[in-house]
Amino acid sequence: MKPTFNSHSLEQHFHEGLRQLDPRLEVDFEPYQAYLELLVKWNRTYNLTAIRDPEAMLNGHVLTSLAILPWLKGHHCLDVGSGAGIPGLLLALARPDTEWTLLDSNGKKTRFLTQAQLELGLDNVEIVQQRIEQFAPGRLFSTIVSRAFRSLAGFYTVSRTRLADGGVILAMKPGKPDAELEEISAMAGPVDYHALTIPGMEKTPGLVVIRGR
Repeated sequence: MKPTFNSHSLEQHFHEGLRQLDPRLEVDFEPYQAYLELLVKWNRTYNLTAIRDPEAMLNGHVLTSLAILPWLKGHHCLDVGSGAGIPGLLLALARPDTEWTLLDSNGKKTRFLTQAQLELGLDNVEIVQQRIEQFAPGRLFSTIVSRAFRSLAGFYTVSRTRLADGGVILAMKPGKPDAELEEISAMAGPVDYHALTIPGMEKTPGLVVIRGR
């Protein structure tokens, strides 16, 4: 069965979700509607994400991504293992004043990102098909984010050499990974953990914030 796409209902849910995240947030729904429509279409063939229902996509992908907006730092941002553009492409839509590199080694996912970039008219996004271990950018990044890495220590190890002085590494993790937090604190110094509250979701991710030295 194809998921039902009710754009009016989704728009209402989107704006209510934004109000719950931060009443000061002012973000247009139209580009996110276009993104969701494209993701639903591609997902039928390419299985880009396990979430099929548009409203669940809005909660689990869009609002979850926008929830970390307050922790972004600086102008140059890197999304490691971007997949379907989560969270990097969705954050780039909300923050046109930032420049994003979306990094993923999977060809079907970078093809989707390229199509989304074209259809959404995003000129602040660069898409790179490569693993982070082989990625040699010509710049350092003020924010590096991922929700795809299983190991927090592994993400920190491959990201820290690409982080600008005073930058921040943001790792989205399911639940509170206490053992990993202890391990990463021993490697990187004190880290912050924030339990995110996402409208419409019972199980929500947490955000680990590692500050560059």
